[in-house]
Order: sequence, then C-alpha cells, then structure tokens
Amino acid sequence: MKWKKDPYYDSIDQIHKSIVLKPIMNLKNCIAQDPNGCIPISEVSKRGLQLDVPMKVAKFLRRYPSIFEEFTGLQYNLPWFRLTPEAAEIDREEKRVYEDCGEDLRERLKRFISMSKDRALPLKIIQGMKWYLGLPDDFLQVPQKNLDGSFRFVDMGDGLKGLAVESDEKVLSCVQTNAMKRGVYFGGSMEAIEFRFFPIKGLRLKRKIKDWLEMFQKLPYVSPYEDFSNLDSDSDLAEKRLVGVLHEMLSLFVENSAERKKILCLKKHFGLPQKVHKAFERHPNMFYLSFRNKTCTAILKEAYCDPSAIKEHPLLRVRKKYIKLMKESNLILKKSRYGNHLTDHRNLKLDLDSDSDLDDEYRGVIEEQSLYFPERPRCITVQFSQEISPASIGGDCKACSVDDGKVHPSVGREEKGRVAIEQQSTPIVDRHMTDGR
Repeated sequence: MKWKKDPYYDSIDQIHKSIVLKPIMNLKNCIAQDPNGCIPISEVSKRGLQLDVPMKVAKFLRRYPSIFEEFTGLQYNLPWFRLTPEAAEIDREEKRVYEDCGEDLRERLKRFISMSKDRALPLKIIQGMKWYLGLPDDFLQVPQKNLDGSFRFVDMGDGLKGLAVESDEKVLSCVQTNAMKRGVYFGGSMEAIEFRFFPIKGLRLKRKIKDWLEMFQKLPYVSPYEDFSNLDSDSDLAEKRLVGVLHEMLSLFVENSAERKKILCLKKHFGLPQKVHKAFERHPNMFYLSFRNKTCTAILKEAYCDPSAIKEHPLLRVRKKYIKLMKESNLILKKSRYGNHLTDHRNLKLDLDSDSDLDDEYRGVIEEQSLYFPERPRCITVQFSQEISPASIGGDCKACSVDDGKVHPSVGREEKGRVAIEQQSTPIVDRHMTDGR
C-alpha cells in the first residue's frame, strides 16, 4: 500500500526525542551513580561512543543546562558537571518507579522472551532492547533482585549466554485481552479475532486490496505465544501471526514504537520472515512508519488512537518529564544567545577592511540603532587611515546621485577608505558612532 505522511505521528515528542534522550539518560546515570553526585569531564569525555553521545561529550552536556549544571572543581582545573535540582528530583522519581513497578518490568521481559522461538534470548539481545523495554542498566547484573524463579540463565552455544523463561502458564496477548473485554473472544485456540484498524485520512484503497483485508481479518488469530512451527511461511495465516507478533512487541515498549532496524535484528530469534519490514508497509491501518531523525521508526497506532487499549508503561511519565527539561534547555540557550548578541553588538566596532557582508543578527542591531540616530546622507564612510574633514562625512554630496559604486570625489584625496552606496533610508555609521559617542 502507498505510504502517506501523517503529521500527528510525526510530532509525538516521546517518540522522536527518544533518540536524544537516550544519551542524556546515560550521562545522567553516570553522574547519579557517583558517590559525590558530580563528575569531572575527563571521566566521560572518552566514552562518547559507549554512551551513544553523537558529539563531543562536553558540548553535548552544555546543550542541556536544565539537566546538567557545570562548575569548576576544587581538585582539578577542569569542567565538572552535576544534575540540576529538577533533574535530580526526576532521577529520584525514576528510582522509585523501578522499585515500585519491578513486577511490571519482569512481566514485560517475560512476555518478550516468550515470543521467541526457543523461549530464550541471548543476553546481548536483551541488553540491546532494554531501552525499549524500560529496564534499568543493572537489571541483569542483579538477578536475585530483579528476576524471579521463572527465569534461568542458559548457554546458547558459540559462547553466548542467554536468558530463558520456563512457565506453563497460558499468556494472553494484548489483542486477545482487548477482544475478550469486547466480548468477541472466548479464550479458544485459533479463534478469528479482527485487528483494530485506524485508517489513514484521505487514502483510498483499491477494491482488490479491500477484499484481501476483509479476508485477512476473518482468518484465525495465532497468538505470538503459541507454537507456529506448523505454519506455512508463505501463507496469509503466517502473515497474520507476524502482524500479531509486531503488535504485541510494540505494546510492550515504553513509547509503543521502535526503530525498524532494531526489530529487523530480531528476525532470527523470533522466527520472523526475511521481508518482515513489508508487514509495516502492507498494514498502514495498524502501523505508521515515521522517517524523522534520519531513521525509520515503527509506531503502533492503537496506542495513540485509543490509549485505554494499551497498558501504559510506568516509565513513560518519567521520560516525558526529562523531555520537558530538554525543551527548557533550548529556551535557555536561545535567550542566552539573544542576550549575548545584544551585549556584543551594542559595543560593535565594524571591521571595515573585511569584504564580508553583515549577517542577519548584525543587521538587526544596526536597524535597532537607526531608531536612535538621525538619518544622514547615504554616503557611509567605512574605515579611515587618516583624519578626514567633517564635510566629507555629512553635508551635500553631489556624487550621491550617481549609483556607480565608485569612491566619491567629494571625500577627498587624502582619504584611503572605502565607501558604500546604500539606499537613502540607511543611516550613517561613522567613527563617532562606532566609538559609542
């Protein structure tokens, strides 16, 4: 089906700012874990790649003054950073969420592993998906605290360690739970359950596609937690199982979305077909593909069209508060730049030897100055190597009537300056003005 841009999904902050929020959280954790609550820049300056920081770490930290506070340390003459009071308070709230919602996080991880082929995943896969699952950094390092008896560590061959789930309890997917609430599902196996569609406005489907979608909806629903080894990989039933897996997977994530390339890395372990990305394109009524931030993000529409249908992740509210601080940082930097420009340009001395044009900010300051200085003739003397007479600056200039761009003869031979012909409304900028008198 044809892809159509939707501004609503392209403007969801918690999804599209997540790519920047992740390195912020990594740096925040480095500071919060320090016993003194502050670190010198040297401690993280060489770890940019490890912390997913897209630029120099010091420059990145200074971009968010609402989160990171810079100061000069006592021991070393280096920049030090600590959390602002607002960021420190959100960090404490985040830790409380991890303590209070440990059972919810375990359940989400258990469901994620149970969808895999062997009900086991390598630790590196879980580590790579912990951001989407909302797991703390030390979740796997402290198994006695974070894991229950249904988890066990296994050897997956080739030197890989993995985490497996052992449980005979029947697990209902999000689609099955919602269908049961609506009274259209009664807990049987291979019952037909229709996916909820959220059509794209203005998109007209061909009759052939409409017929296929109606047939697709009437197929039996294959739970992502059931065995699928007997399904024909090229059948429509296998595709319905694939769509169910993608729906369930995204419903477990914090923002109910994920970068498509991350999902493609799970093909081997979840038994997904080679062209799994086609499922997002063939079902735009369920998924939306956003191409912001120079990446492709798959979004579960149901989570944002009917929030009551998908259980909200306990960490989502905390991340929204960090994003709010990110926006405040942008405002602080804008105000700072604006204030610095006013301070600098009011004491501005034009470099008149330079042939470069003034940028827009300089032009804005000069326009502001023109409100306080009377208009003069349109000959503007730019730089002088010798003293010149006042008559060469002001007064009547017969050469002003000629727009030839040459040095006017009325300025005099003794002057070695440069003269620009401007419009008549342009105020004069002479040496007295640039000296502040």
